[in-house]
Amino acid sequence: MSEVERAGGRGGHPGAMPSTTSTSYAATHSPLLTAFDRFASSVTRWAGTPTAFCAALLVIAAWALTGPLFDFSENWQLVINTGTTIVTFLMVFLIQQSQNKDSVAMHLKLNELLAANRQASNRMIGIEDLDEQDLREVASFYMRLSQRAKETGPLKEAHSIDEEGMPTDAPARERQAA
Repeated sequence: MSEVERAGGRGGHPGAMPSTTSTSYAATHSPLLTAFDRFASSVTRWAGTPTAFCAALLVIAAWALTGPLFDFSENWQLVINTGTTIVTFLMVFLIQQSQNKDSVAMHLKLNELLAANRQASNRMIGIEDLDEQDLREVASFYMRLSQRAKETGPLKEAHSIDEEGMPTDAPARERQAA
């Protein structure tokens, strides 16, 4: 069992988004994390509405209009600076939670499409866990495939990463060649 699986499949620390490749991904849900997820989703959806934008604009307008009352003092400026900093700081975490959840959902949907398509390589499932160099090598394969498609013109061909192997297979290929 890997360290990630021992830590509940959550990247080794509580509250982290679980890896979709973890065997414990579908484990029990914490009521606290579920409540936070619902809260984060609601706030981020609301924050992207015209109503939220108008509310923020009204706050800024009210602050600007009170400038002459406070002689545009440093304390007057500090109020808006502190308020916007706090809101920004908290929103970063709420938005990140929603993006993490959306990312996991997108990976699961793509994994389902890969698993359901007979021509697609199932080895692409969970590819998001590869390191950056391995991902660059996979991208290189698709760049070569794109070039081949340009050269063949309108002829349609089905290709898969299985034709050249995954970059993570390199040590295994080297052992087989030896």
